[in-house]
Formats: sequence, C-alpha cells, structure tokens
Amino acid sequence: DFAISAMIPGTAFGVLIGDLAFVYFAFRLAKEKGSSDVTAMPLGLDTPSVFGISLFILGPSFRQGVDSMGLSELDAAYRTWYIGIWCIVMSGVLKLILAPASDWVRRVVPRAGLLGSLAAIALAMISFLPLVEIFGRPLPGLVALAIVLTTLIARVPLPGRVPGTLGALLVAGLIYYIMCGMGLDGYHFPTLSTIEWFPTLWMESWKGGWLTAWSDALPYLPIALPFAIATVVGGIDCTESAAAAGDSYHTPAVIGVEGIATLIAGLSGGVIQTTPYIGHPAYKAMGGRAGYTLGTALVIGSAGLVGYFAFLNDIIPKPAVLPILVFIGLEITAQ
Repeated sequence: DFAISAMIPGTAFGVLIGDLAFVYFAFRLAKEKGSSDVTAMPLGLDTPSVFGISLFILGPSFRQGVDSMGLSELDAAYRTWYIGIWCIVMSGVLKLILAPASDWVRRVVPRAGLLGSLAAIALAMISFLPLVEIFGRPLPGLVALAIVLTTLIARVPLPGRVPGTLGALLVAGLIYYIMCGMGLDGYHFPTLSTIEWFPTLWMESWKGGWLTAWSDALPYLPIALPFAIATVVGGIDCTESAAAAGDSYHTPAVIGVEGIATLIAGLSGGVIQTTPYIGHPAYKAMGGRAGYTLGTALVIGSAGLVGYFAFLNDIIPKPAVLPILVFIGLEITAQ
C-alpha cells in the first residue's frame, strides 16, 4: 500500500512528461520530413533497475531500518522512500551530465555494436521469458501468439481492420476467462485490487523531507548510478535503432529528455528511473506513428497518478498480452 500510494505516482509522472516530449519530437520530425511515416520513441520504466533498485537498495535499506536501527515499519518505509528518491534524483542529474557526449558515442561505435546488445536483450528477456508464461497456459497463449504473428508478420488483416494486437488480446482474453469459468486447473478469476483514487501520500515528497536523508542515501549511490549509465547506453542504442528504421532523432535531446523525466520522477517521489524503450521497428510495423506514444503517456501516467494501475494488471490475462512482447523481440533481433 505504501509503495502504490507513495513511490508509484512520481514514477508514472516522469513517464508522462517524457512521453509527451517524445510525442513532440515525433511530430516535429514528421513536419521536417514532410511525411506522416514517423514513429515516436516510447519511454517507460527501466526493467533492469526495477529489479536492481528493489533488491539491492529499497529492500536492504528497509530491513536495515527495522532490524539494525530499531525503526517502526512505517518509519523505515519513509526512510527507504527518501533513499530511493535521492538515488533517482542523482541518476537524473548524471544522465543530464552525460547527454552531450551521447552523439559522439553513437558516431564512433558501429551500428552492429549498438544494436547487438538490443538483440541480446530481445532474445533473452523480451521473447524468452514471456514464452514461459505462454506455454504455461498454452490455449489462450498460443492463440494470441498465432493472431499476433499472422497479422503482424504474415500481414493477414483481421475482420473490420481490427489491430492484430488488440484482436489477440480480446480473443485470447475471452478464452482465458471461459476456461476460468469452467474451473480448469491453473485458471482462476483474478482477485481485483482496490482502486485508490488520487493517492495523496506521494505529494509529501514535494515538501522536501527527503532532503534530510542524504547521508543515508550516499552509501547506496554506487549501486544506483551504474544503472543510470546503463540507461544512457540503452538510450543511444534505441536512437540508433530508430534511425535504422527510418526515424533519425537527435541523440543528446533523447538522453536529455530521459534525464529530465528521471529527475522529475525522483522529485515527485518516484524510486524507479525512466528510459527509452527498445523495439522501434516493431512499433513502426504495428502501425504506431507520431501520436501513438501519447496514448502510452495518458494511460500509464493516469494509471499511476489516479491509482488504477494494479486493477489493469489484475484484469488483463498475461497469456493474452505477452505474445506482443514475443513479436517485439523478434523484430528487434531481425533488425
């Protein structure tokens, strides 16, 4: 409850700001090219640091507060939150410092070197891990995968020009819930989370109480800052991937927006940094253009700020939505 009401909204606000900036970049590029065939770069949570910050900073600092310092769980939670804020704020500052050099890195490193790391992530994380969940519930999972591959790779349209990803979600989701209704083993109706409308705890971060926790946060910065450097490298890779797909963005501007979004997320109480998302050729193949990231900004931003993020996670069956990640992984690897 503390994490959802204090830590998530600030992070979602950073995603909202960053995606709105990328939407602006895309429309500006489309105007310069005189073509609507421009896909916006998306921005979201950095997956490796979600695990890294949670397991190596937030968890240990909370246990330290309870076990070693004798704090109550609530006081330990506040201390942990403040440490997380400092880590993300300093990550945003570091990204802004490194942004001017990003274009030089992109020029001197060959494209194969930049995109090869993306292919490794695509195969190991984006494609393989979802397949485990898909094969765990194969009927809805493989039906969704078949629809995604048929529509997006074989280019066979669905009736009524329904987007392939939406069709896969609807059909496989219906199958999943039918199997839940039949009481089959491994299929259960979700327990719905309570929607906490407009959580107010996160607004306390604006009062600046976290400023007093610098000495507590300092030992954790050597863990947090390498994740920030990694996202700068990833942002350079993503910019090169977009250029290979036909959309040339200014690398320092992309990294700068990433840094500002991370900084805003931290100043608003977020504890997870933001980063450009890989998969540009897949988003272009799915029909995403300059305005599609606006939908990401509004949905993710409002879900985190208003409080219905967990509710969405409950009602959307994983086997019905994860095949989309398999397709994105395949497109990245092909590039």
